[in-house]
Amino acid sequence: MQTGLTEFDLYLLAEGTHNRAYEKLGAHLTEVGGKQGVQFAVWAPNAEQVSVVGDFNRWDAAAHPMRSTPAGIWEGFVPDIAPGAVYKYHIVSRLKKYTVDKADPYGFASEIRPQTASRVWDLSDYTWQDADWMANRKARNALDAPISIYEVHLGSWRRVTEENNRWLTYREMAPLLADYVHDAGFTHVELLPIMEHPFDGSWGYEVTGYFAPTSRFGTPADFMYLIDLLHQRGIGVILDWVPAHFPKDEAGLGFFDGSHLYEHEDPRQGEQPDWNTFIFNFGRNEVQNFLVNNALFWLDKYHADGLRVDAVASMLYLDYGKREGEWIPNRYGGKENIEAINFLRTLNEHVYAAFPDVMMIAEESTNWPQVSRPTYTGGLGFTFKWNMGWMHDVLDYMSQNPVYRSYHQSEITFSLAYAFSENYILPLSHDEVVYGKGSLLRKMPGDEWQKFANLRLLYGFMFGHPGKKLLFMGDEFGQWSEWNHDGSLEWNALKDFLHAGVARWLRDLNTLYRARPSLYELDFESGGFQWIDAKDWERSIISFVRRGREPHDRIVFACNFTPVPRHNYRIGVPGGGKWRELLNSDAPMYGGSGQGNFGGAEAAPLPIHGQPYSLNITIPPLGIVVFEAEDRDSADASKGSK
Repeated sequence: MQTGLTEFDLYLLAEGTHNRAYEKLGAHLTEVGGKQGVQFAVWAPNAEQVSVVGDFNRWDAAAHPMRSTPAGIWEGFVPDIAPGAVYKYHIVSRLKKYTVDKADPYGFASEIRPQTASRVWDLSDYTWQDADWMANRKARNALDAPISIYEVHLGSWRRVTEENNRWLTYREMAPLLADYVHDAGFTHVELLPIMEHPFDGSWGYEVTGYFAPTSRFGTPADFMYLIDLLHQRGIGVILDWVPAHFPKDEAGLGFFDGSHLYEHEDPRQGEQPDWNTFIFNFGRNEVQNFLVNNALFWLDKYHADGLRVDAVASMLYLDYGKREGEWIPNRYGGKENIEAINFLRTLNEHVYAAFPDVMMIAEESTNWPQVSRPTYTGGLGFTFKWNMGWMHDVLDYMSQNPVYRSYHQSEITFSLAYAFSENYILPLSHDEVVYGKGSLLRKMPGDEWQKFANLRLLYGFMFGHPGKKLLFMGDEFGQWSEWNHDGSLEWNALKDFLHAGVARWLRDLNTLYRARPSLYELDFESGGFQWIDAKDWERSIISFVRRGREPHDRIVFACNFTPVPRHNYRIGVPGGGKWRELLNSDAPMYGGSGQGNFGGAEAAPLPIHGQPYSLNITIPPLGIVVFEAEDRDSADASKGSK
């Protein structure tokens, strides 16, 4: 029988270096002996028998047996199968004759839950229209580019309430999401895991179909259409990706061939008690190859612009989420997971070798060094790291009653002590608006007006702070409720002036951010930021300068974290002349009280805060004001002062 696997393929698969394994393993439409059908291949080295079962053979395990290879790969050709056919692998283990029907680890499509079988699919049956985006995305994903990310859970972004609250399909969602994100000024969307998963009420982080976009919203081609249309509107697409752990569902990867094939056998190494999931065995060549292939697959076949790698901290530390006696030290006696560290470095090296213009993002919550530094310098090799410390400190500070904020000034300023140690993304993510934590708006103290003012101030500070930006859906207009997987966002809130004001403020922040290189060009260099005054803790005021590469690219921020307006407040600025007020979060069109600086202020030659000039300004209550020199060349008077 003709086979799709060569001896060289088998060698590379066993070695763990086959970066196109997804073109060999799984189910592939082909022709053998003049007959159209499907070539199947699956890794199951501890199986005694494997056969393909499905709707085409009435789930008869004797109908289509597969043959084994020395590498533990089982393969077989089944004629007369068309795209859409439903199938599983019937496995009889040589270990205690364990018998199970498994979904295809490399399956390109899945049945919709609660069904768990894979589906045959032809991924070449889609014509992409995003050539312009793909040719130019290197500049869009660069460290010195403006990157403002809208984080989306597709199942609850928007629903069709008049049709039994059903989900939108990928194709229905495509123009709505593309128009919305474009108009709001975001540069990228980040999709919470779209890989097939069993539970509607989850974020999607317990993946059962690593190579299959969830069938809840349509076919693989429909998902391609969504990404394609976003690209055509100039919007990048980042996918959340989960290589840390996987669920114990019978049809999934766990105990795959009667052995702990993808996970460690010892539960102290192979199970994550916090989530009741299995942990991948990162030290096994074939498992590492599976995960590297999966990352490359989404970047290749779906034109994804990057992957946000979930729960990296749980991969790095053997004792993550475990008590004493529940974990095994590494060979040196430490708690670092050496195999996972090597895997992450290998992953990033392979990704950048194949797709140098994409981004790899780590959700890493500890102080592990050099997460976003090259592997050749000892780093993990990611492009960016989520700044979890900034998120927790800032949200803790903003939740304080303004009366007490003066005692917490360091929480709003501490992040600048380490802001340039990594390539940071500032996340206000999904994790902060679920499980009783409340929405961002509800975290803010005070009456209704003060809550909205605080939220606008939070966003203004975020866009002034060094680092790329990320905001979870619903927070862009100040949704009251925390995330609800059974419904859509509270779109009716936009009829209210205060909510609409937050949305307008976010759009204007995004617009300014993309238009001014000083706000993004030197995000990861200390020369891109300079404190004006971080020590006015008594009045809870901070002020700072953001700088670009060009001497004239200078923007000044002043933040007032109390509800007391500060009139005749003097701050230093790096140049003379008129300074225009670019943005004011207290403007009436945002829902503010209208206190400000009548469009700008004239700099006086009165040195203060280490600057040669100063402005006498009003900083509105719970507000932020942003200034830029009208004669931008004059703003260079203090260049070189730090």
